[in-house]
Amino acid sequence: MLNYFYKDSIQAFLQKESSQIIGEISIADNFDTRNTQSKAWEIQISVLKEVLKGFEGELFFEFSIPRMGRRVDVLLIIKDVIFIVEFKVGESKYLSYDIDQVWDYALDLKNFHEPSHEAVLVPILIATEANNSFLEISTTSHDDNLINPIKANKSDLRKAIELTLEFLSENKFIDGEKYSTGRYAPTPTIVEAALSLYNTHSVDEITRSDAGAKNLTDTTDVISKLIRVARKEQKKKICFVTGVPGAGKTLVGLNIATEHLDHKNDDASVYLSGNGPLVQILQEALARDRVKSEKEKGNKLTKKRARSSVKTFIQNIHHYRDEYLRDPNPPVDHVAIFDEAQRAWTKDQTVSFMKRRKGIDDFDASEPEFLISCLDRHDDWAVIICLVGGGQEINTGEAGISEWLRAIKNRFNDWEVYISPNLTESEYDAVESIQELEGITKVHLNEDLHLSVSMRSYRAENLSEFVKHILDQNVDKARKILRNIPEDYPIVLTRDLKKAKKWLKEKARGSERYGLVVSSQAERLKPYAVDVKSPMNPIHWFLNGKDDVRSSYYLEQVATEFHIQGLELDWTCVIWDGDLRYSENGWQTHSFRGKKWINIRKKERQDYLVNAYRVLLTRARQGMVIVVPEGDEEDHTRKSSYYDPTYKYLKDLGISLL
Repeated sequence: MLNYFYKDSIQAFLQKESSQIIGEISIADNFDTRNTQSKAWEIQISVLKEVLKGFEGELFFEFSIPRMGRRVDVLLIIKDVIFIVEFKVGESKYLSYDIDQVWDYALDLKNFHEPSHEAVLVPILIATEANNSFLEISTTSHDDNLINPIKANKSDLRKAIELTLEFLSENKFIDGEKYSTGRYAPTPTIVEAALSLYNTHSVDEITRSDAGAKNLTDTTDVISKLIRVARKEQKKKICFVTGVPGAGKTLVGLNIATEHLDHKNDDASVYLSGNGPLVQILQEALARDRVKSEKEKGNKLTKKRARSSVKTFIQNIHHYRDEYLRDPNPPVDHVAIFDEAQRAWTKDQTVSFMKRRKGIDDFDASEPEFLISCLDRHDDWAVIICLVGGGQEINTGEAGISEWLRAIKNRFNDWEVYISPNLTESEYDAVESIQELEGITKVHLNEDLHLSVSMRSYRAENLSEFVKHILDQNVDKARKILRNIPEDYPIVLTRDLKKAKKWLKEKARGSERYGLVVSSQAERLKPYAVDVKSPMNPIHWFLNGKDDVRSSYYLEQVATEFHIQGLELDWTCVIWDGDLRYSENGWQTHSFRGKKWINIRKKERQDYLVNAYRVLLTRARQGMVIVVPEGDEEDHTRKSSYYDPTYKYLKDLGISLL
């Protein structure tokens, strides 16, 4: 259900005085009628009173878009057409940012508002003082009844409505009450979710609430109850949350962190991740948002100060570790959420790092063991939440979840343990460790600690399973699942990078983000101007706009699995190099050294490479194109035999060709 500040029939609206309408809008959100917003409403009402004479339908002012934290200026329902109207009062140009804004409103409704799925949606940008209008009525290649934005001035808005109704209306009628109260089930990006949660929204307000996604809330509730009980009974508890890629593990972690920000009442929490790019991007996005919101209130806040406050609850796990190496006291936080806990370091990796980089010769613990010891310093209570992704270890020295279980068994068996039953599946490689732990301390199994439905690819919830079967080379199962992936989540295959880039740009609408993603071992894509070694700033790549050459939109810089794990794009282009090659005997894994490819022989590193492609292939929310380049027999590092079998394998699975 969506809300609004004002709703009326067009006929009733036309009969009311402007002051009465402004009063009703203002009361809905306690606006000061003397402010500049009130002046904008006055102009909008004046324009609409002229434009809407003779029309029948319903009208809404300030129609909410919760996922974006924004409101549409005016939403009109005339016959069976929904007009999403954004006014730029006093503006004489149609700015690209404003066009994207009205696009994004329409896209959000089309994707996440059930009554809008089949309806004709027409975004209209009104630059009130523009000299010219652009009234072309055209659909997009998506064929989903969402019209390309119309750009009109205040004089031509009526003509825009008339043209649209002439071409698109079937003379049916939409009930405004049913439309506004229809189910709204958004799936935000992790950045959108972080912004909404930090601005005091709950997980219920910004995410889907259907049966398939229900256990997102259930998982949050289980953990919140566990924290309350631990605090009341003065106990120490650790729980492990599992989930398929994109199921919302990070969202659960951020939700818990934002629920427990009260340092004064001993209820502080911290969200920790070893994923450096993810932490940087979330901190930067939150800081930018705080600066912007304070500016809108007339307050001045530097980004440095904004970032400082954000860092109290989102931190890099390694910085947290280093702080409590220095400080022997208990952490200020009683609750610690470790995202991607499977990526914490083994004992060998941690000991080596401490000796080489910190000059500590007597350090003798794995990273999980030391991190638990920090929270164990509390005399009263503490809770650790480990968010675990299966098959996502992608770097040397990443321990997997068994290292956490081993630490509990060896040093912290007084902690109560809560585990998702799915942790016993092979992809987590923890069965033996769980069995050993059960003989020493009580292990509680709870099904609500597993997130089974992918929320990232809201159009293709079984994408992660499809990718798993691709990488397991389970052809029959992969083909079967591919047939069940809906048409509005396109997966296409090509050998032409130029075609792939064109496809991305055609598919993306509004500010939908797209970009190129590659394996960090993909070192022979340089002939295509793709260099994995070229410095890339993930903040610019993920957050900056279409006018910034450093952003993903420019399709010049690429993100690897290390940049993009835990994050997502709307549309991706996965470029598949000769590092991972299909063969009937299993994947052949290679690393480029000097002037040639060499076989990767260590099982651990082979798994890292396969997992890298698992990450890359599960980043797209709305669709992806896979590029397997043509080989070049004149280049011994790019022979056709390095690429052709992979291309044929993917093609034979039934992936559509571009």
